Amino acid sequence: MSLNIRDPESCRWDAVALGEVMLRMDPGEGRIRTARQFKVWEGGGEYNVVRGLRRCFDLKTSIITAIPDNEIGRLLEDLMLQGGVDLSHVKWVPYDGIGMGCRVGLNFTERGFGVRAAVGCSDRGHSAAFQLKPDDVDWKTLFHKDGVRWFHCGGIFAALSANTADLVVEAMEQAKAAGTVISYDLNYRASLWKSQGGVKRAIEVNRKIASLVDVMIGNEEDFTAALGFEVPGMDAHLSAIDPANFKRMIKDVVRMYPNFKVVATTLRNARTATRNDWGAILYADGEFHQSVMRDQLEVFDRVGGGDSFASGLIYGFLSGKTPQEAVEYGAAHGALAMTTPGDTSMVTRREVEAIITGKGARVIR
Repeated sequence: MSLNIRDPESCRWDAVALGEVMLRMDPGEGRIRTARQFKVWEGGGEYNVVRGLRRCFDLKTSIITAIPDNEIGRLLEDLMLQGGVDLSHVKWVPYDGIGMGCRVGLNFTERGFGVRAAVGCSDRGHSAAFQLKPDDVDWKTLFHKDGVRWFHCGGIFAALSANTADLVVEAMEQAKAAGTVISYDLNYRASLWKSQGGVKRAIEVNRKIASLVDVMIGNEEDFTAALGFEVPGMDAHLSAIDPANFKRMIKDVVRMYPNFKVVATTLRNARTATRNDWGAILYADGEFHQSVMRDQLEVFDRVGGGDSFASGLIYGFLSGKTPQEAVEYGAAHGALAMTTPGDTSMVTRREVEAIITGKGARVIR
């Protein structure tokens, strides 16, 4: 396998992520615009990955982020503590009393049902993590003294501000110098790039970051909107895509970025909000590996499925599994994560492995 992963005995951390952690406000079966109460979860594209690695796969993980030191920030901390991810790299920012200087980002998300699609509405401008900038983190201690086997970040954090994009580059340069494997989930969000210059700016930023990445992760839309690669036959509604066309696109990506040792993507056909075809493809060492395609997967809450795919994939590589096994772990973990509410995984490794081996959904007693 072309990935050169550091030995676990030489590193304090199996995986570390850089990103914003928000409070997710969930109206349950209702809608944001008519809600009278919300359930609160923690979540964030990068955090969800290391939380899955910690809670589902029992690896040692940490998150680099910033949180205001107020009651809302401490609520977020309490939720994160339940996830088990180490918080020693959290930057606690003094609070000014009204949130002009910094705040906790909020993500209002409704699940969708049937023909009604899931809807997300962010309220995260000028958050504490939004304002993180280069030189805010002691990378030399983290990567060179403590040691990290795998570093993960994504396009959601890079899209927050010019500062965060620069911080992602700084982190990856330091990780690469220490021999840490770097993964990046493109995770394109039009709403985040809207104020930053749209698709043009997203491509500019992500292409710079891509030159530092070992493992690139994305879905069908991401490689087009965030890197500028066209998938033949992809329509505006992102309906079912011919895997052969997608494989041709991945080969084009690898030719432009020979530093990519692995390219992984989820394949989703959203028949309805609650019935999706779901699978994944991985490219490594010149070969493609495709997971089982789960037709008409029943979805309870689709948010976080891609992040759980990433954590299952990363676990596969960190535990020495083959590329085919890694993509199966990712696809199975993502599928299971979408059977429960909230952004983060609530499943166990045993459940993931049961799905991979084809065990059914009979009652476990």
